[in-house]
Amino acid sequence: MELNTIKPAAGANRKRRRVGRGIGSGLGKTAGRGHKGQKSRSGGFHKVGFEGGQMPLQRRLPKRGFVSLTHKLCAGVRLSDLEKIKGDSIDLAALKSAGIVASGALRAKVFLSGSLTRKLSLTGIAATKGAQAAIEAAGGSIVLPEVKVVEGKKLARQKAKAEKRIADAAKPVVAAVKPAAKPKAEKKPKKGE
Repeated sequence: MELNTIKPAAGANRKRRRVGRGIGSGLGKTAGRGHKGQKSRSGGFHKVGFEGGQMPLQRRLPKRGFVSLTHKLCAGVRLSDLEKIKGDSIDLAALKSAGIVASGALRAKVFLSGSLTRKLSLTGIAATKGAQAAIEAAGGSIVLPEVKVVEGKKLARQKAKAEKRIADAAKPVVAAVKPAAKPKAEKKPKKGE
């Protein structure tokens, strides 16, 4: 094989289809569009998925599940990736500088995949139960920032209701005594009797 003998495989380079260039080409006059109708006109295009007014497929099918808007902000980290990082203390900045986590990630979570052989101290990085057990088994530790739970009005109302229910349940139950039934009055005779 020489550079001057190289040529593309047969059928790889096909000639461009030139429409509207006479009947001899087979694509003259109507240029392969057929006679009349919306699709034969210039600009005669309807939106993708349009089915002539019939309910289109993408609307007929049931919708299920959702895509979290924050799924790109939380990065997953393998245990085996932590093994590659130099240094004993690891935080989000260290993961970003090592190229394990994307620069746009706001938080990271370690999951159990691979093994960890050395002692590591993770700060500000979450971990699954399995990963946490593996890190602690290797002599490492995980330090997470304290999360403050902000109670809204609704949660406060629910707590108050629950406390009231508990207090009511603790009160002794007194049997309700029915008042004595009144004696029935004698029926008055009807007129004409």
